[in-house]
Amino acid sequence: MTTPGLDLSSLGWNESLAAELPGGAVPARVARVDRGAADVITTDGHHHAAYGARLRRATAEDPVNLPCVGDWGALTLLSEGRYELDSILPRRTAFVRGGVARDSRGGLSGDSKGQVLAANVDVVFVAEPSMHATDFADLGRVERLLALAWESGAEPVVLITKADLVGEHLAGLLDDVAAAAPGVALHAVSSLTGEGVEVVRSHLDGSRTAVILGASGAGKSTLVNALAGEEVMETQRVRAGDGRGRHTTVHRELIPLAGGGLVIDTPGIRRVGLYEMSQGVDLVFSDIEELAEGCRFGDCSHESEPGCAVLAALESGELPERRLASWRKLQREANWMAGRTDARLRAEQTRKWKIIHKSMRGRSRP
Repeated sequence: MTTPGLDLSSLGWNESLAAELPGGAVPARVARVDRGAADVITTDGHHHAAYGARLRRATAEDPVNLPCVGDWGALTLLSEGRYELDSILPRRTAFVRGGVARDSRGGLSGDSKGQVLAANVDVVFVAEPSMHATDFADLGRVERLLALAWESGAEPVVLITKADLVGEHLAGLLDDVAAAAPGVALHAVSSLTGEGVEVVRSHLDGSRTAVILGASGAGKSTLVNALAGEEVMETQRVRAGDGRGRHTTVHRELIPLAGGGLVIDTPGIRRVGLYEMSQGVDLVFSDIEELAEGCRFGDCSHESEPGCAVLAALESGELPERRLASWRKLQREANWMAGRTDARLRAEQTRKWKIIHKSMRGRSRP
């Protein structure tokens, strides 16, 4: 529980947010989300607040409007003494993953849907576990999460967790991951030995908020406990035989740390779809973008064109084939999602005009 009289600035509250707060509303930060309600933190403690009518209407129009962990909300104090979550304040950053909606028959509808995993985050920790020498990091997963992290507006940081399990192979593993994450801070971390924990903590100075993302068994909850200095999240032992952990966290939760800063623990992510990419993929593959500047043609697709600097780098071994294949895959997915989003927006606009036209015809009748 939060101590009554909590200074919300320690949770990230500032003048910009205060300017967006409706008159008479109580500010609160969303710590956990349930169906139709959220656990929120206010100056006088934790509260369970049901969604108000205004918020329910907004979420019915677009799932991205659903409250998520890290959001700042406006509460209304009802006459019976309980709080109601009336609206969500504008998000400074948002980590959104894409998906595909299903129609009433269970088939794919072709309508792109996004899910906000965390909001108002300053740092996205991409946690990739290193199990043992024969197990390589999933570089494709790292690149995919980094694309979403860059797109969110937060600072991406890659963490190689369970670093104590790889011994002398750690340096090579770090080199491989660094090549897949140009321009991104990279740290080796062992929550068991304490290696790298203080470096991770340094990214949370003041009231900064971080979200930890990664696969099940990446050691996210163990890292949260190490940062908190106590067991605030339940963990499970590593399985014998393959060194992998078993998934424990089943919900996202905002955890204020005693030493300052906040961290959001998340369940292991099995599927991470891109959503409305503008520059996230380009930033992850900045090395390919730089090579492309040397191509003979400005619209080079890097497939078979003469004078392609990207293909030349591939031929010389400067650019790994895996890296180019990953770039092509994420580019295709980002373009597909953009097309789905455009189709949805066009359909919504057409529907609105039909309603307006029908209304106008009704008025013109004698």
